[in-house]
Amino acid sequence: MSQDTEDLRRLQSETRTASFGRATSDLLLVPGLTVLYHTDLRRVGERAALSGLAAGQDAALSRVGPAFAAPGQAVARPLGDVYLSRTPLRLAPGERPGSLRLLRDGSRTPLAADGVPVEAERAISPEELERGVVLLLAERIVLLLSLIDPVGPGTLPRFGLVGESPALVRLRQEIRRVADLDVPVLLRGETGTGKELVASALHEAGSRRTRPYLAVNMAAIPPALAAAELFGAARGAFTGADRPRAGYFTRAQGGTLFLDEIGETPPEVQPLLLRALESREIQPVGGERPLTVDVRLVAATDADLEAAVADGRFRAPLLHRLSGYEILVPPLRARREDFGRLFVHFLTRELEATGEAGRLDLAAQDRPWIPAALVARLAAFDWPGNVRQLRNAVRQLVIAGRGAAEVELGPQLERLLGPTTPVSAATAPPSGPLPRPRKTYRRPEDVGDDEMLAVLQENRWRLQPTAARLGISRTALYQKIEKSPHIRKAADLDRDEIEQAFQAASGDLDGMAERLAVSKRGLQRQMKRLGVP
Repeated sequence: MSQDTEDLRRLQSETRTASFGRATSDLLLVPGLTVLYHTDLRRVGERAALSGLAAGQDAALSRVGPAFAAPGQAVARPLGDVYLSRTPLRLAPGERPGSLRLLRDGSRTPLAADGVPVEAERAISPEELERGVVLLLAERIVLLLSLIDPVGPGTLPRFGLVGESPALVRLRQEIRRVADLDVPVLLRGETGTGKELVASALHEAGSRRTRPYLAVNMAAIPPALAAAELFGAARGAFTGADRPRAGYFTRAQGGTLFLDEIGETPPEVQPLLLRALESREIQPVGGERPLTVDVRLVAATDADLEAAVADGRFRAPLLHRLSGYEILVPPLRARREDFGRLFVHFLTRELEATGEAGRLDLAAQDRPWIPAALVARLAAFDWPGNVRQLRNAVRQLVIAGRGAAEVELGPQLERLLGPTTPVSAATAPPSGPLPRPRKTYRRPEDVGDDEMLAVLQENRWRLQPTAARLGISRTALYQKIEKSPHIRKAADLDRDEIEQAFQAASGDLDGMAERLAVSKRGLQRQMKRLGVP
């Protein structure tokens, strides 16, 4: 162990009861800065631990300090951008335990915190530090001020996952912990968090890595075909079955079967799936005898399966069997420290796909192709669609910026990010902290039907962004929709309406959902229920 690592671990021990130190698992997190964007993209992801703040010491931020290093790397260097002043900004402990003060102290470096210019001083609460505050320096550098692990992940494998945040480190630890065990794993997490990547990592890190890996989206299988798709079918089992048909369990023999959207499993198939888990036997449709299978099952959901059990839509014994080990895949807002690495990762892939990889040489440009202020705005967003939504946004930026001297947010991303409310120097108070817009949470009963309907229409009947915009949980939104006499439910649609919408939208589910004014997922359920292809 290096002397620096020993010093950091000793500091962890000494500051374990300090106001800034927050223990999580076996980590002690301290205030730190992470590079989210730099004119040298190779520096994105570098960090500087400000451990002295835990001992009541101030920290300076300028062109020449502090020193930043990639996690696990010994070489550390300052930001070094010539547009940053050598006169430092200052971070100091605040009056409230766990809070900070960000002070200009005569520095000429332009500074904004979460999109709000800092003219003299900005107070940062413990809650804001927990979430992470996006700092824009000189319209050139984007940093995240947050709680970080000063020691880093060590030699922990990355499993193909991008990021080094404490939340992602814990996820990688979970993967390593269970990958070589032959138990079912249930992955829980919001849509777009990367559950399929985690399932693939479990397979690649386990003893079955040389055997098949198959991924199945249960929401995409019509209920009438689900049993045959999963367990196979004998010849003549149904119309068109002119030969025996192998199901996913048979095709994944010896390997791993990933069942995504497990909450969409038809009720009549759930007992068969439970049998496969308990006895390792499957019964092909129309078959005379069961077959023995050796398959490691990984399932995933963004649904509340306990609520589905209470409603009678999901069998409790199946949930218990699927939950041999549960892993929670964190949302992007809980791993904001990883934003820069993810942004550059997707940016690299999309630019290579469009033949414009040369755009990445930002250091050679006086005016970077992607303005740092744009990146700061993206980094401060909560991303309800998580990593998948960020990937799509980067693709939108790259395509919209083809041939342009500078990338601009198009109307689609402007609508996604919502209005900005910058505070100018003329309107900002001459001194003292500037308020930061905070996400508000509301009681579901305070949301009226008219407002709910308007936001549903604005978000094209997508429930996750609608719930986020209204400030209520998605479960509460479901319940309000079910109780509302003014909103038609997908379950009320008949076959003719769905088929007409199918023709009008050329089979595009998003277009159909918008045309029928129902949620996409509800429409999928009703289509499966009615047997509409």
